[in-house]
Amino acid sequence: MPSQEARPTILIPGTTSHTIAPRGGRHGHEGALRYLKAGTGAPLVLLHTVRTQAEHFRVLIPLISGQYTVYALDLPGMGYSEIVPGASYQEPAMRAGVERLLTELDLHDVTLVGESMGAVLALTAAADLPERVRRVVAVNTYDFRGGIARSSLLARVVVGGVLAPGVGPVVAGVEPKPVLRRVLQGGLVDKSALRADYVDELLQVGGRPGYPTVARAVYQSLPSLIAARARYSAVKAPIHLLYGDKDWSRRSDREANKKLLPAAEFTQVPGAGHFIALERPEVVADLLASVA
Repeated sequence: MPSQEARPTILIPGTTSHTIAPRGGRHGHEGALRYLKAGTGAPLVLLHTVRTQAEHFRVLIPLISGQYTVYALDLPGMGYSEIVPGASYQEPAMRAGVERLLTELDLHDVTLVGESMGAVLALTAAADLPERVRRVVAVNTYDFRGGIARSSLLARVVVGGVLAPGVGPVVAGVEPKPVLRRVLQGGLVDKSALRADYVDELLQVGGRPGYPTVARAVYQSLPSLIAARARYSAVKAPIHLLYGDKDWSRRSDREANKKLLPAAEFTQVPGAGHFIALERPEVVADLLASVA
């Protein structure tokens, strides 16, 4: 993590921060990746969602670090991972970042746990690296049209502005705290699960040079996340699909994934929204304890 950049304001007990070095290649420069590590046991990788970072799992990590060695990744360009000018934030590029973590740390027998966009990446990375992945827990997969824009009128206005031609980059760079808080609360049934210090941390990251470009590109990548569903059936590891019953996905979206993955286990969490890691982390922890 470059010394001139801001440091995280949230410290998760028992975690240490690490960096995977950048690399070049025929596809261009791939930036440094930051991740948190905690615990002992078989490896478990946590993958966050749109506009968040590794600290999204601040409550979940202590609940599972007694049974797993936990790696919580900042996806490319997000959190404190390097922002590379001109980089792609389409699903294949995001997936490449996940696969770098697994291969450069030489992880095997991995449990991949992703929420939202991270759930899509957990499934597609598992399809690519069957020899390394033991199990996938996909929480509220973000692979349907509309995405966060389904959460509220405010979210539709904000995301629509970010994606608009011409003014989009300007809108992406303006993120008032009350607006960010209300948009994120649209993914929660229990609004108090969104802590004020976490919003402050996200705003600090949003102020990193180049981050508005990343944020806009990630929202633009939704079609690639939908297209990535075509790779789900190639996953050889056991899969558990976990949905909040108040998630942004519709019943038809969930049923489509159940049909696509007939062998997958399926759990619907009553009274939970899109951000289960914030709202009901004990549900994820209990599931992971049962399959450790």
